[in-house]
Amino acid sequence: MLNFLPSVLVGTIAALLLALNVVLWVSTLFVFAIPKFLLPIPPLTRALNRILHWIGENWIACNSGWMRLTQRTQWDVQGLEGLNYHGWYLVVSNHQTWVDIFVLQHLLNRRIPLLKFFIKRELIRVPFMGFAWWALDYPFLYRHSSEYLAKHPEQRGKDYEATRRACAKFATLSTSVMNFLEGTRFTKAKHDRQKSEYTHLLRPKAGGLALALNVLGDRFHSLLDITIVYPDGIPTFWEFMCGKVRRIVVRMRTIEVPQELMRGDYEGDPAFREAMHKWVQRLWREKDAQIQALREEA
Repeated sequence: MLNFLPSVLVGTIAALLLALNVVLWVSTLFVFAIPKFLLPIPPLTRALNRILHWIGENWIACNSGWMRLTQRTQWDVQGLEGLNYHGWYLVVSNHQTWVDIFVLQHLLNRRIPLLKFFIKRELIRVPFMGFAWWALDYPFLYRHSSEYLAKHPEQRGKDYEATRRACAKFATLSTSVMNFLEGTRFTKAKHDRQKSEYTHLLRPKAGGLALALNVLGDRFHSLLDITIVYPDGIPTFWEFMCGKVRRIVVRMRTIEVPQELMRGDYEGDPAFREAMHKWVQRLWREKDAQIQALREEA
């Protein structure tokens, strides 16, 4: 713990450790990712994926190391009991800041299989990191807006197919698929623009969840529903690096997805789409009420 140092210096140290960790583990990833790219032979790919996952878990473990060194956060976490490292999980959470990703990885690393986040396809161009995300089989999505699709109808369905291909990759290795149902980080401006009916959440998007269930529904151990609350206010990533996040509250629960929603044509069946929307909206109402209660307790 570096509590005795000025916060800016703590942030600088944390940033340097984060950067060194990226260089170390991305360089190691490259050693095994290059043959995966050049020799896409299924048995070899499966063997390399296990090595790459091990590297990814060590990368996250080292992130947890510098977090323990530089942060003085009080963690209030419930729901970690009974998680299965060899299970299959579909994970959903509210999303407020980039800090959420580090919170989730820190708490879930080696308790469930390596988390795979849905990532915007254009981020594959990010130097080094784009290749690292590809090597770890993070699903890259187009995520075209409705306005874009109205102008470019030929692109309709690409989001769906990209998600299907991404989820199909997970069929051979225990996986945790992470989906921020809001699709973007919560801000007051976005909340007002949406006219969201929820107090602490943006409106959820059910399409990615429905497709993941459609492709891998028979493999998922359960749905892991996570709620993250920052009682002292939503932090920026730099505030987190500087050790200014005093408290983080996390609640997890495993819930069963109704059997009738495990398989269905979200794109082509209006009745199924409506049922999925209603179930996700009910989940989101419960989460909104939980956030309110946790804030009041704090």
